[in-house]
Amino acid sequence: MTQLTGGEAVVKTLIAHNIHTLFGLPGVQNDWLYNALHDAQDQIRVIHTRHEQGAGYMALGYALATGEISVFNVVPGPGLLNASAALATAYGLNAPVLCLTGQIPTRQIGQGKGVLHEIPDQLAILRGLTKWAERASSAADVPGLLHAAFAELRNGRPRPVALEIPMDVLAERGAVELAARPTPMTHPQPDPDLIEQAAKALGKAKRPLIFVGSGAQNVSAEVRQLATMLEAPVVGYRTGMGIMDGRSYLSFHLPPAHELWKTTDAVLLIGTHARETFGWGVDDQMTLIKIDIDLATHGLFHNPNIAITARAEETLPLLLERTAAHNHKRARREEELLALKASWEQQTTYLEPQKSYLKVIREELGEDGIFVDELTQVGFTSRIVYPVYHPRTYISTGYMGTLGYGFPTGLGVKVAKPSVPVISVAGDGGFMFAVQELATAVQHRIGLITIIFNNNQYGNVQQMQKNLYGNRVIATDLHNPDFIKLAESFGAQGLKATNPTDLRRAIQQAQQTDLPTVIEVPVGDMPSVDRFRKLPKVR
Repeated sequence: MTQLTGGEAVVKTLIAHNIHTLFGLPGVQNDWLYNALHDAQDQIRVIHTRHEQGAGYMALGYALATGEISVFNVVPGPGLLNASAALATAYGLNAPVLCLTGQIPTRQIGQGKGVLHEIPDQLAILRGLTKWAERASSAADVPGLLHAAFAELRNGRPRPVALEIPMDVLAERGAVELAARPTPMTHPQPDPDLIEQAAKALGKAKRPLIFVGSGAQNVSAEVRQLATMLEAPVVGYRTGMGIMDGRSYLSFHLPPAHELWKTTDAVLLIGTHARETFGWGVDDQMTLIKIDIDLATHGLFHNPNIAITARAEETLPLLLERTAAHNHKRARREEELLALKASWEQQTTYLEPQKSYLKVIREELGEDGIFVDELTQVGFTSRIVYPVYHPRTYISTGYMGTLGYGFPTGLGVKVAKPSVPVISVAGDGGFMFAVQELATAVQHRIGLITIIFNNNQYGNVQQMQKNLYGNRVIATDLHNPDFIKLAESFGAQGLKATNPTDLRRAIQQAQQTDLPTVIEVPVGDMPSVDRFRKLPKVR
């Protein structure tokens, strides 16, 4: 037992769990946490942001880029609510994020007396946005609850968790036991009989097909080995991009996989719902195999013939071994699949200037550079044409579609990967959601490159207003600042590019400094990818 404040117990327990970066904002309910952080500056770095959403999104970016647990801290009430969109996005992306939030004094909770930052039932809000949320009632509680939080983050489906600590608990000094209890691993183990069934189905299949999502991020090598063994195309969309090297003839974006779906006789889903294929149809000539840690997900979109409830990390090595025992020799499909990729390239030639800009970005990012997409036409296009080489180098908002997430999330990515080039794309509308974090980026020297494609609109919404609703344009034209001067006023580098060649030069210049760079690219209306969003039934 050690005499500690609740705040000291938090910091020492975080460090014991190898947390060395925390994103957050101080405030009166968290004073004693930041006192403890002050005294541990040699062991844990605090990236303080200009808005609570920035803290949440930066933690999200850190988690997505590394696959490791990240932590953010905010004050209760409005602070937590400001960060709630980031927490919801982390939930949708299966990101291992720990939200540490303050709370009003314990004796005042639930009294409705209008205490500073009080909101009704904050813990219920947290439980609706996380897989686990609890409240500490004493300093002695803190280590045990944090150990439980980390256990939840490491076991089962990786979704965010939250711990609420009232301000009096953070200030309280008492006897605290810091010793970490062993974290039991509670992953369900793959059923050998189901593995055997899956291996036999894949081994005898003539035209197998693999879909991957975020649950396959840690088994890229195994996926590539299995795909090569089976001559099976691998399809990644948003969170699955890069698990198969985008330069491989076996790597496919989602829309051209619609053609492959027509003739496949075995589909393997690894850590993905493949919700986008829901309308494509299934029939008795297709064996559907699904590997997912979450039992509840198996029948959400397709009812698999073989459902394996386990982590891909434990399942893929076994599946590889057994599939090799049952596999038959297939003709190499390289010529066929390269022809399909060439056809897809032709189908998307109309997506200019997006494709030309993305080509420059891809080339300038190099082998390991990280791309952060956004809710903008360049981002939408990237999801179906941009080649991703490695896992965790394409960061997406996934199904949540959180406008404005990209810039602050990109900052978290760059904090996690300071030696790797990171480019975030944004529209002018989405960028302004978190523009104040330029101050954070300059202060902490976070060298993110942000490219703003500026058309002075909420462009995607305005396109829908014009094309779907008889040109009823309302509330989508935007008045913007001079983005170059704006960046420079924060102390960042501001550049402008009017074509792909200019953009290349600007990116190269941006890579010469550890300060953040904003590159403005003025654009007009861009062609939409909407024709590929919902493809027809083919089975």
